[in-house]
Amino acid sequence: MPESVAYAIGPELGFDELVGALRAVAEPTRMRLVALLSHEELTVTEISRVIGQSQPRTSRHLRLLVDAGIFERGPEGAYVYYRLAEDSPAAELAYGVASRAAATDTTIAADLAALARVRQTRIEAATAYRNAHADELEALSGMYVGEAAVERALLDMLVGEGPIGRLLDIGTGTGRILELLAPHTEHSVGLDVDHDMLQLARAALGEAQLSRAAVRHGDLHRPPFEAGSFDVAVMHHVLHLLDDPAGAIVDAARVLRPGGRLLVADFASHDLEELRRLHGHRRLGIADKEMLAWAQAAGLEVESERTLPPTGPDEQLTVCLWLLRAGARGGRQAGGLG
Repeated sequence: MPESVAYAIGPELGFDELVGALRAVAEPTRMRLVALLSHEELTVTEISRVIGQSQPRTSRHLRLLVDAGIFERGPEGAYVYYRLAEDSPAAELAYGVASRAAATDTTIAADLAALARVRQTRIEAATAYRNAHADELEALSGMYVGEAAVERALLDMLVGEGPIGRLLDIGTGTGRILELLAPHTEHSVGLDVDHDMLQLARAALGEAQLSRAAVRHGDLHRPPFEAGSFDVAVMHHVLHLLDDPAGAIVDAARVLRPGGRLLVADFASHDLEELRRLHGHRRLGIADKEMLAWAQAAGLEVESERTLPPTGPDEQLTVCLWLLRAGARGGRQAGGLG
């Protein structure tokens, strides 16, 4: 059975809330929905396809579960994604009940098989998108040491202190960093403003069956999270695409808990002007002195740095990784929501 969301015992429910949550989930279809969404977030259309019920009927069940605080809705462009509510005692209770159902149960097994078909549809769409943009994606990757080396360095810098609690991948793109780090976290979230990228990320997470990872639509300058929500944030090849990288560092620092870490991976300063035209780069890399100034402005300290210079004849770019840490009071409070 695929990995499912792991809920710890949270705050107690009031008696009326307890009864309401039990009533909401004590119905066959809604119990199936809780079991289903413990694996990943889905749209109404996808849920209807899995459980074999009409969209209006499915929507009524979903609305009851949202009203009970068990599910939450995440509008994203033309779609609305449903998921188990985060930090919700009612969701914890519902998951605890639904998780008692055996994966071999006929109904649950049929739902999981249908979920696998939904995942396959996502994967096929993501593969078609990647194939259509393969030349563009591969052209830049051949200009530096390669993502395998970057990922090894990133893992070494972040996981050395042990398991990560909550992680935010800012500008998640295809979701590759979530795939890499989610197994080392309690919960991971990828944030991106590009709907196409979010579809790629969802497909990747579904294929890897990483239920402890999810993606959200949102602007990195206004991240839709409370201040101090995450232990670690990552910005992987993001800053060179921004008009205001200094502001993005401040906004990332805001969501870090006291002592939290921000890892930035990006290109060192270079003079390849064609990258502006070919790949939409707003900046020609990041200098150490710039990163130091941006970190200080955000209330962060540069704790460590790693440099990955070119190693092959066609490589022209150096990748730098900076690990920044928030002080005892967290990062500077600026921008964003919460």
